[in-house]
Order: sequence, then structure tokens, then C-alpha cells
Amino acid sequence: MKKSLSKLAIVVVAFTIYFILDDLFFNELRNWLNQIINQFGISHIIIYIISGIPLFVAAFFLHKPKKVTESFGVNRSLLKGVIFAFVCTAPMLIGYTIVYSINVDLTLNTFLVSAVSAAFFEELFYRGFLYGQLYRYTKFGFLPSVFIGAFLFALIHLYQSNEFSTLAGIFLTTFLGAILFAWVYSEWNHNIWVPISIHFFMNFFWMLFSAGENALGGLYANIFRVISVILVIALTILYKKKNGQQLEINRNTVWMKKASEV
Repeated sequence: MKKSLSKLAIVVVAFTIYFILDDLFFNELRNWLNQIINQFGISHIIIYIISGIPLFVAAFFLHKPKKVTESFGVNRSLLKGVIFAFVCTAPMLIGYTIVYSINVDLTLNTFLVSAVSAAFFEELFYRGFLYGQLYRYTKFGFLPSVFIGAFLFALIHLYQSNEFSTLAGIFLTTFLGAILFAWVYSEWNHNIWVPISIHFFMNFFWMLFSAGENALGGLYANIFRVISVILVIALTILYKKKNGQQLEINRNTVWMKKASEV
């Protein structure tokens, strides 16, 4: 248990440093870089990479250099993640095509910031690092490992509104989304490309058709999003049953894991 607590301390300290520095300096540095290269989306991506340095350093401290990419799950199959995610989110694409019109105001910068960067870095940092390092390399089970990350993930999306009821809806939606992304990450052998791809397609289809002004969205937007979520869960369970695999998140891993399971 001492090793688990020491790893917990390293992960929490590293993520706290990242979170504080990101909150204080991200926008300022991005705007400064954008003035130099005159490309907002690329500036956003570059500063995101720089802001993740505390997490990358912590990962090198926790693992051997050759194991760092594996610890995040980036060495898994990208193609599998993309195909699975596209199949699951197809109801959003089809449904939004029927109900909404294409957003002609969508720009490359918006695409890079809200689809590419949001999906890749949020999943890499919140699921690959904050959740993944705790769940995979300590005795902590799914719920203790996922809670902090899900709470913070929901918190960073509250800029989208000032109305209390809308904020509550955004918080609940993104909190549950974070739990879903963590669950699917673990069930697909900690393949980070699976939640990244799901996150990407959900965000992209949402903005491509202007399905909602914020993460909460309206009735039709959520009907098709819920169908996609159900597909993510159902197809994951069916895939594992077909391959004779036990679900990773079960009663033996939901709270605390035995030493043999770490």
C-alpha cells in the first residue's frame, strides 16, 4: 500500500502543478505564440504540449523510459480505436445530418482547438495520466482512480455558461462522460486511442452541425448522443464476450485491487 500511496502522491502533485500552470498561463502563452506564428490552432496545440511537461516528467519518474508510452496507452492500435469510435458515433453523424444543417461558420482553428486538441490532450492527460497511472499501477480501483479526474474534467467545462441550471447540466454531462471515457479506456486494454477517437468524433459532429451551444445541448442532440453512448457500452461488452474476456471493471476492481492484480 505504501507504493500505491507514493505513486498517488507523485500523480496528484504532477497534475496539480499542470492544472495550476495551465489555468494561470495557458491563454497568455497561446496568444503570445499566436502573435508570432499567426496560427491560433497550432499555437493552441504547441502550448498544450508544453503544459503537459509536468505530467511527462512524472511518467518518466514512475516508469522506465521505454515504458512511458505504454503507461499512457499510446502504443496501442490507432486504427482499432478510430474504427470502433466511428461505428459508435455514427448515429450522431446520421441523426445530425437529418435534423440540422452543416455549420458553414466552422473554421480550421475551431476544429483544431475544439475537436483535435480537446480530444487528444484531454484524454491523454485526464485518462492516460491522472486516471490511468492510478488505476493501472496502484491498488486503487476504478472509482477511487476516476473520481478526481472526472470532477476536474467537469470543472474545466463550466466556462460554457453562467446560468446555474445549465452549469449543473454541463457538469453532470461532462462528469459522466469522463467516467465513460475512463471505463472504455480500461476495457479496450488501456488503448488511449479509443477514448480519444470517441471524444474526437463526438466533438466534431457536434460542432459540424451546431448541435448545441455548449456541452449540454438540446433534446435532439442528446437523443443521438445517448444512442452513441449506448453503442459504446454495448459493443464493448459484446466484443469482450465474443473474445472470451472478462470485463476489466468488475467487483474485484471497482474499489481496491489485490496485489496480484496491480
